[in-house]
Amino acid sequence: FALSEIFVVSDVNGALGNQAAALAGYYDLLARDAFGNFRQLLEDVTLSPVMGAYLSHLRNAKGDPARGTSPDENYAREVMQLFTIGLNQLQPDGTYQLGSDGLPIPTYDQATIVETARVFTGWGFHTERPRRDFRARPNFVEPMTLYPAQHDDGSKRIVGGIVLPAGQGGARDLRLTLDALFNHPNTGPFICRQLIQRLVTSNPSPGYVYRVAQVFADNGQGVRGDLGAVVRAILLDYE
Repeated sequence: FALSEIFVVSDVNGALGNQAAALAGYYDLLARDAFGNFRQLLEDVTLSPVMGAYLSHLRNAKGDPARGTSPDENYAREVMQLFTIGLNQLQPDGTYQLGSDGLPIPTYDQATIVETARVFTGWGFHTERPRRDFRARPNFVEPMTLYPAQHDDGSKRIVGGIVLPAGQGGARDLRLTLDALFNHPNTGPFICRQLIQRLVTSNPSPGYVYRVAQVFADNGQGVRGDLGAVVRAILLDYE
């Protein structure tokens, strides 16, 4: 339930209004991943056709300069702003890092959103034989399929200035982008603060966020993103 308030979808969306089984399946996805690894959760949510319909990266085609079209930026923006790193650079305790002007330091800009939107192109409804034009029967149960002809295969500069080389394909572009977001130093404190807010208290202290974020970074066995360990740390913390 806490995850459903972070990785939000809704039947208010026109494409999902009559998809009760699909929405139930999405909730099952969150339940299945709730005590697993955050990196797997992030990928499962990203490739969910329910999320794809809600944040419009389902059937997101590469740009066409001749027609003046560009990829949909919605998921590229939200996966950073809401699901992983947030708007501003954070200290390990979730408080803002400040620049020399005393103001928060943005984690990304519009150029990063534009470049990241190109990563999330070419994914459509599940099919064994992806065609050039996204043609497939709607399937809100299986993870989305890559349609290579619709993926932007050019070089991309994503969060942190990481450059994805051209020609490596949509699946690798996606994997490296999610890896970059998962490993970003903001992700632990940003997500842990939200989980504390939903499980314990609306205004956790920086110390509380720090202790839980340290478990996100390393569960004691060298594993990053262990949500089971994170939840245990949240509920057993002395605060």
